[in-house]
Amino acid sequence: MVKLEILGFDDYFRKNLDAEKLEYSSPSRVVTMSREQYVVSCGQGDIPAEITGKLRFSATGPEDLPAVGDWVYAQIFDRGDFAVIHDILPRRNSLKRKMPGKKVDHQIIGANIDTAFLVQSLDHDYNPRRLERYLVAIVDACIEPVVLLSKEDLLTDVELGEIQEQISSMFPGIDIISFSSLDSESVGKIRNKMMPGKTYCLLGSSGVGKTTLLNCLTGEGSFSTQEVRKKDSKGRHTTTRRQLIILPDGAILVDNPGMREFANIGVSDGIDRTFEDISQMANLCRFRDCTHTTEKGCAILEAVESGEISKERYENFIKIRREAVFHEMSYLEKRRRDKQFGKMCREVMKHKNNKK
Repeated sequence: MVKLEILGFDDYFRKNLDAEKLEYSSPSRVVTMSREQYVVSCGQGDIPAEITGKLRFSATGPEDLPAVGDWVYAQIFDRGDFAVIHDILPRRNSLKRKMPGKKVDHQIIGANIDTAFLVQSLDHDYNPRRLERYLVAIVDACIEPVVLLSKEDLLTDVELGEIQEQISSMFPGIDIISFSSLDSESVGKIRNKMMPGKTYCLLGSSGVGKTTLLNCLTGEGSFSTQEVRKKDSKGRHTTTRRQLIILPDGAILVDNPGMREFANIGVSDGIDRTFEDISQMANLCRFRDCTHTTEKGCAILEAVESGEISKERYENFIKIRREAVFHEMSYLEKRRRDKQFGKMCREVMKHKNNKK
């Protein structure tokens, strides 16, 4: 199991192993995926893999299929040239968002993550409201969040201090690291945060410097980068797929494509903990079912009026909460319809078989 530990295998997964499945498969970790093509590793190199038909057809949604970072039961063939994934080990956690576009379903960004590095660029892209949106998902998944402020060389020490103070006031106690990819010493602050065998993920919009940071952490220039547009600091996608990378110091990093859209489903716990100041104030409202929008005696609206809570933070709280509830209702309705359709298919097949 020593080679598995290099990939992050620990007591949690060891305790959840199924002895029967180990008779024909080995625990392996998903290191990349593209559509239904996977690459897994059991500590002895990367192996192309596919999932079984049983696993594919029993899945009721993307959550039931392997994702980057998952530990799976893989049957290895041809001396390590090919593998078949039979099942997924229980996840410690999964970081997910609503799938982009109109489709209402979860998309897993990474599984079994210890720490999420949320990269915000200190140019035109810096957006505290987007930061809140990401943190809702990270906190809801019970993952440690760390805010990375890239391109610190663009600001004065006073300007940088003001932004750090703003973030600290919104999220007391959160770890904030500012850096410049041009300064190896500042990148070293991030490297010192990472531990061998622990899994980290990089999150952020296109153009915030994730790929450049990845090149600094790996000590290589093997990951291509693109320049951002000067007029608005918007970037183009450089990373095109999720992949798990073992760094020279033994830390494990999941790199993600830049995400221009990040919507949440459900995540009520993440909302309450990310907006803890607002959530606690809700206990002072006159009505238990207060929506915090129009009611008289709403403690939150009074706090906004007095300036205790910023209008922007309040509006983002309401927006994220409404979105999450709406998507959750739509998701549950979709699951209900899928189950009914599956039941109908089974009844049709049963009736067909009885006729034979």
